[in-house]
Amino acid sequence: MQPAPPPGWYPDPSGQPLQRWWDGQQWTGQTQPGPDSPKVQRQVQRQAGIVGAPSGGGTLFTEPVLVVNQKAKLIELTNEYAVFNQQGQQIGSVAQVGQSGLRKVLRFVSRVDQFLTTRLEVRDRDGRPVLVLTRPAKFVKSRIVVHRPDGQQVGEITQENVFGKIRFGFSADGQLLGGIQAENWRAWNFAIIDHTGTEVARITKTWEGLAKTMFTTADNYVVQIHRPLQDPLLSLVLASALSVDTALKQDSRGAY
Repeated sequence: MQPAPPPGWYPDPSGQPLQRWWDGQQWTGQTQPGPDSPKVQRQVQRQAGIVGAPSGGGTLFTEPVLVVNQKAKLIELTNEYAVFNQQGQQIGSVAQVGQSGLRKVLRFVSRVDQFLTTRLEVRDRDGRPVLVLTRPAKFVKSRIVVHRPDGQQVGEITQENVFGKIRFGFSADGQLLGGIQAENWRAWNFAIIDHTGTEVARITKTWEGLAKTMFTTADNYVVQIHRPLQDPLLSLVLASALSVDTALKQDSRGAY
């Protein structure tokens, strides 16, 4: 048995781009930003215009600002996103799951994949699923069914229109809880509202740079939640914010 390393900062044992403190016997809750911190802070402050936002609790459900960055790929066969807090610490991820080899081939040679059933896992910083999002096969309008990892259904996100500024509604147990509204026809920015029509969160697409926009599939977003929310609205807001590009849009560059 090898001796334990001395106390200090070490790469996150889960493989996240983050450093955790080892006290000589165990990993503690202390973390410090990883190498993506400058980029994430630039997205938040300069591109989304968010300055002075309060700090959160360090989890997907307790942070008021989330930065969702897609893994840049020349050819995208599986959707993967990293989720950071405003300080640049990775606190979660989103990954497409359940794809067969044939499905990846279809995605490579055509756009048929965008009409098939899509399943996403929202994971915490340790890689544990916290939400499962399923978009059933569709032709025109999208629908997302949101579940807990144990299979309990949280609610649904349903596309309400096809032309113009796209809208989605949130519902749970047959009750309308709010929705998400594109602010322009290209659906780059979104307002998230509650059942009264009051904005409770906002999604802002951030510019990846000309090279990434032209030659990769990467899409990046900043999500600002204006006030504490209760479930099931909180989980539906989080689900919509983390799946707006992959599950709610028909392709990765903003066309419906």
